[in-house]
Amino acid sequence: MPEALSTADQRGHIELDVLRHQHGAARAARDRVAEEIPVALVFNGISHAVMMATPLDLEAFGLGFALSEGIVERASDVFDIEVSCCAASAASAASAEVQLTVAQEAFAALKGRRRALAGRSGCGVCGVESLSLLDLQPARIAHAGAAADIAAEAVHRAVRELPGQQALMRETGGVHAAAWCGRDGAVLEVCEDVGRHNALDKLIGRLARRRVDTRDGFVLMSSRASYELVRKAARLHIPMLATVSAPSSLAIDIAAQAGIRLLCFCRGDGFVEYPAPISAEAGPTALREPR
Repeated sequence: MPEALSTADQRGHIELDVLRHQHGAARAARDRVAEEIPVALVFNGISHAVMMATPLDLEAFGLGFALSEGIVERASDVFDIEVSCCAASAASAASAEVQLTVAQEAFAALKGRRRALAGRSGCGVCGVESLSLLDLQPARIAHAGAAADIAAEAVHRAVRELPGQQALMRETGGVHAAAWCGRDGAVLEVCEDVGRHNALDKLIGRLARRRVDTRDGFVLMSSRASYELVRKAARLHIPMLATVSAPSSLAIDIAAQAGIRLLCFCRGDGFVEYPAPISAEAGPTALREPR
């Protein structure tokens, strides 16, 4: 049997010996690498998804996944969350299991969806059984327009503050971050993971447990703006999503349908808003920063 680990033992990275090459010379060194393990999400005793994730904040991850994937409508529909972790052994890799007990109505709906998601750290819809199961028609969020008056300086402040709160990124250089920011741009919560959507799920779970009013801020991601990030934000009625890199066309479409303000290429003192607000005073063309 693999050695059981508590979630408190998890650091999110491993240390190993490497050979560092620089300026034509090589030297032995110790390096820290972001940990990525399979995490099984089990609802009422039945495994629903296996995601490749960093073994930090797994209770928040389970709750956030349940909410952002529409498995439950509210945090109170999750009655209990138990996390068990197993260390690597000669016979098996490290792994974790998140067991969630959810309301019977939610569980019945989950079984009806027949979704078997084979998770990957870079893709949020791999394993969906058919195109008909893709949810690409979000309802307009309850707080549409709530972020319209968030100033550019607030976005710039959040972008400046985020790197200082990315502890695992400083250790490994290989993870994404999802941050909850106040309307003034102050970075209030940060979750990290090898997968951008995992990081957002962890953040959503943490916000739900703390009953944060999502009208009072926005999410900043250290990644590109992909479809699943915007779709998850829409399910939680998050009025604004900002990312440091480019959006996809589907992300833009989903944001427009849901009434989410989408800001991308948030770097330095600039960003691009998709699509341009009707009342925008800027000209018809926007300068994009190099990718």
